[in-house]
Amino acid sequence: MKEQLDTLENESRADLAGVTDLQSLEEYRVKWLGRKSPLTDILRSMKDLAPEDRKLVGQGANAIKQAASEAVESKKSELEAVSDSVPNQIIDFSLPGRQPQQGHQHLITQLTNEMVEVFSDLGFQVAEGPDIESEYYNFDSLNTPADHPARDSHDTFYVKPGIVLRTHTSPVQMRIMEKFQPPVAVIMPGRVYRVDYDASHSPMFNQLEGLLVDTNVTFGDLKGTIEHFLHKIFGKNVKTRFRPHFFPFTEPSAEVDVSCSVCEGSGCRLCKNSGWIEILGCGMVDPEVFKHADYDYDTYTGFAFGMGIDRIALLRHSINTIHHLYENDLRFLEQF
Repeated sequence: MKEQLDTLENESRADLAGVTDLQSLEEYRVKWLGRKSPLTDILRSMKDLAPEDRKLVGQGANAIKQAASEAVESKKSELEAVSDSVPNQIIDFSLPGRQPQQGHQHLITQLTNEMVEVFSDLGFQVAEGPDIESEYYNFDSLNTPADHPARDSHDTFYVKPGIVLRTHTSPVQMRIMEKFQPPVAVIMPGRVYRVDYDASHSPMFNQLEGLLVDTNVTFGDLKGTIEHFLHKIFGKNVKTRFRPHFFPFTEPSAEVDVSCSVCEGSGCRLCKNSGWIEILGCGMVDPEVFKHADYDYDTYTGFAFGMGIDRIALLRHSINTIHHLYENDLRFLEQF
């Protein structure tokens, strides 16, 4: 039996010398420390030995087993250290690098900047104002009577009596006119809020207002400015139409439609089967508004316009609902 133990010890050392990686080390561990190892067989057969031989055989087998166990732990640490210092795979430096994913401006921000650039080229300045407004700036100074439907709670968010979430960026027009005498040419991009919700409306959306006041300003100047802008944004082939309308702060007034880019005029959910989508409202500034600004309406005339940036984004990119802009779905946002 002693000769058998000496043979197993020599075999164990020889097998350990052949271990070169973690896989072969695991094979060594299973062979010499597993349930079916030759050492386990010897320990199980000790019941058949004479009492005086059991102690010697047991000590010899356990010594070999202990040595094998210590060798496994030592070899494992050695191989893992080598593995950490050497790449697991060959790197092909001729392959192109992987571009790390980066964030980008939201579609609305991109479009707002582009719209601002178009009007800046025409000489308009950019102005901003507060999202929370008084009724005076949001309605009264813009010639909106107290009984106007737009002032009802089903159309306007009231913070408290006399204070609203602005329903348009037009209040900035009055704040500018109070500070500066003509000539004035400003645009006012920003968020606005209305109690509205469907495929083309959201309770919070983005709008851009414009105001130009000077001597001898005509509706023809307004029409030329609007058409120049729409052709820059949608291309020269876009169809436009001006429809007479009424706004409290402009007279005469008009709504401007563009041909629907989703259905190309055949009718769809976005354009409510009309083939056209209202893109903005505009008109000549009402003299009553000039009175609040202390402008001489016999000397000066001007025009104003307001448009939804979100709606322009829908039309330009054939997006079928405004809500995609606010759902933060990367599958949608990464397209822009």
